[in-house]
Amino acid sequence: MYNLCILFLTGFISPILTFYVNEGLKQGPVRSSAVLSLLVGLYFHLFPQSMDSYLVSNIPIVFIGGSFIGMVSSRILSNYLLLGTAGLIFCLIYINASQFFKGYGGAVGTASAIALLAALSIPVFTKKQRLTNGIMLLRKTLFGTARRQ
Repeated sequence: MYNLCILFLTGFISPILTFYVNEGLKQGPVRSSAVLSLLVGLYFHLFPQSMDSYLVSNIPIVFIGGSFIGMVSSRILSNYLLLGTAGLIFCLIYINASQFFKGYGGAVGTASAIALLAALSIPVFTKKQRLTNGIMLLRKTLFGTARRQ
């Protein structure tokens, strides 16, 4: 149980931290993700005895997946709570489906994209407006214009 709490905390913090370095410190999405992931990976490579072996092998992967989420543009998502929620969703996918993705390239990136899309859909379903308004907002975000009816 303790291990899962640490993984979920990592999944929550890593997209927020990456997004902050990306947007707040103006380092760009690739550099912010790469530098933070490198620091976390190096720490657990140099100090493997610092934690349980399960955490040492899984925290860097969860952090990298969360940092992929944090690379999102501020025009698409700039809410820190939704970024953290996407990280939690990623962590949930990683814990429950990591055996399913074994052998597939890009599994962490795919799970991150799924988690980000799930988090982006939360405001669409929680608003009291009709769902068609949410679809129009999505179309406007993706294509730049909304279709008139």
